[in-house]
Amino acid sequence: QNWVDNRLTTACREGFTLVYDEFTRSRPEANNVLLAALEERVLVLPTSNGANSYVKVHPEFRAIFTSNPQEYAGVHEAPDALSDRLVTMDLDYYDRDTEVSITSSNSGLEPRDVACVVDIVREFRDSGEYDQAPTLRACIMIARVTAMQGISPTSGDQRFVQICLDVLESKTAFSTKSRDRRTAQRKMLLKLINHHMSRPADA
Repeated sequence: QNWVDNRLTTACREGFTLVYDEFTRSRPEANNVLLAALEERVLVLPTSNGANSYVKVHPEFRAIFTSNPQEYAGVHEAPDALSDRLVTMDLDYYDRDTEVSITSSNSGLEPRDVACVVDIVREFRDSGEYDQAPTLRACIMIARVTAMQGISPTSGDQRFVQICLDVLESKTAFSTKSRDRRTAQRKMLLKLINHHMSRPADA
């Protein structure tokens, strides 16, 4: 009953750009208020007496919606009425240099070692042998744990190999039917690790 301006109202009134992250995690009816704002350029606000008041949307108002194309629990399908008012752009993964830079800055691992970790993840991603695509987060997980534990990032250090397997094998759903697939996947991952991290472990 006591309306307080928040991000959407402020952006519409002042002509800011609203970034709506993971909008498909909201229930579809929660996004209905956006329809008039995007199409008729009017934002409908509730009032204490049950009537409606209106904010004329600023000509410079813009909105950026982000969503993950994969279907996770708690994700709703984008309503057609809202999708019709948006221009959808599919974004690919970062390029290799960007992934190396981000992983290095978030892990503390040496850039040379980070580059090898990124190459392992990228080649695994290209293989398609997974249920959930390994993203930049997988690179950061492997590199950060390796750095925090003071582990030698080489194929000769079984602890490092196990970290890679723990992170990357989790991208495939486990079931009795997938046992043969997971066995073949492990062989492939070990081959990738040996190829990219073939330096001997530190003495």
